[in-house]
Amino acid sequence: MTAPVRTIQVRRLPHSEGLPLPGYATAGAAGMDLLAAVADTVLLAPGARVLVPTGLAVALPPGHELQIRPRSGLALRHGITLPNAPGTIDEDYRGELQVIVMNAGDAPFAIERGMRIAQAVLSPVLRAEWTEVGTLDDTLRAEGGFGSTGSDGAHRATVTKGPAGDTS
Repeated sequence: MTAPVRTIQVRRLPHSEGLPLPGYATAGAAGMDLLAAVADTVLLAPGARVLVPTGLAVALPPGHELQIRPRSGLALRHGITLPNAPGTIDEDYRGELQVIVMNAGDAPFAIERGMRIAQAVLSPVLRAEWTEVGTLDDTLRAEGGFGSTGSDGAHRATVTKGPAGDTS
């Protein structure tokens, strides 16, 4: 079955001239590759972050977001990730798409013009409406926090309140 196609209007900024528009590497790919529209090579030191321009601005279809995700090969081979993954591009944003790239590896990493730095996944958005209630329905997990669900679902974490009421 073929997935429905949505149109994304794109405006190319001058520093992306000569680079291809985002596209799918294979017919079954969920993400489109985003390319670095840098003028010169950017050397990213271990532990450092940089904002990488794509040279593109978009108008997304109503009711959609663009999720920006790391590329698995860069993460595995070089420790390159996106610290806010998935990043969200809202449907009403019209500025340049830029990607926060972080080097979690142990060696400097060179970001070169035209390099595939991230993936973009177009995703529908559901809107939520909050309704305040006095109680919630009970579940097996109840108030069990981080790590409270074991393989059999019987494990429960001890929940304590920190100084600011944070659950830890």
